Amino acid sequence: MTKGKTDEISVEEKLRALFELQQIDSKIDKIKTVRGELPLEVRDLEDLVAGLETRIGHFADELKALDDSIAEKKNVIKDAQALIKKYETQQSKVRNNREYDSITKEIEFQNLEIQLAEKRIKEYKANIISKKEIAEHSDEELKSRQKDLKIKKKELDEIVAETEKEEAALLKKSKNSEAVIEDRLLNAYKRIRSNVMNGLGVVTVERDACGGCFNKIPPQRQLDIRTHKKVIVCEHCGRILVDAEILTGKLVKA
Repeated sequence: MTKGKTDEISVEEKLRALFELQQIDSKIDKIKTVRGELPLEVRDLEDLVAGLETRIGHFADELKALDDSIAEKKNVIKDAQALIKKYETQQSKVRNNREYDSITKEIEFQNLEIQLAEKRIKEYKANIISKKEIAEHSDEELKSRQKDLKIKKKELDEIVAETEKEEAALLKKSKNSEAVIEDRLLNAYKRIRSNVMNGLGVVTVERDACGGCFNKIPPQRQLDIRTHKKVIVCEHCGRILVDAEILTGKLVKA
């Protein structure tokens, strides 16, 4: 038992605190249910928007790189054309066939360089067109998702504004109730809550049955539950069982 939790507390008081805690936590659960899937939807949309923004940023970088590559190839063409002009001037001044053939090969090589550069430029331009189409589609999707996100955030903010004051008060009460429950019992309660669909870790006996799984409870066990002398759990679902009179303080003598 942690500091501040007294060893003097009776089993009945523990059960009452547990049942009160359950009622508080159930109200908190109800508030979260009212919000529904909105927090998850908002988070998913935020992730999607961030992903699209990153993708569009990458496209911008890729388009710039392609523009730089085109500029580079244009410089290659310009340099090759300058060399061809130079070689043609030299060709008119050669003294033998060997020099003429050598310069002719250089001119042919530079023409091939120009053809290759022009081919690469066409490829880069086609790639730019393709990437721009994808980028435009991504940009349209981003705008649409941003619009959806704005609407969902507004819905969530409105619901939170309506319930946050009540939830804060309930959370404070929940912490206060937890403070008087020993750790072992509190951990058991939380474990049960996390393992059941409706979040009910403490239930009352209703019509001779467990209020959680609705299985019948033997009469003697019901009497033990009503006396509040020990913590009793359902043999079928493991929930902690209390009787409906626990909050009134009415005890049944064993």
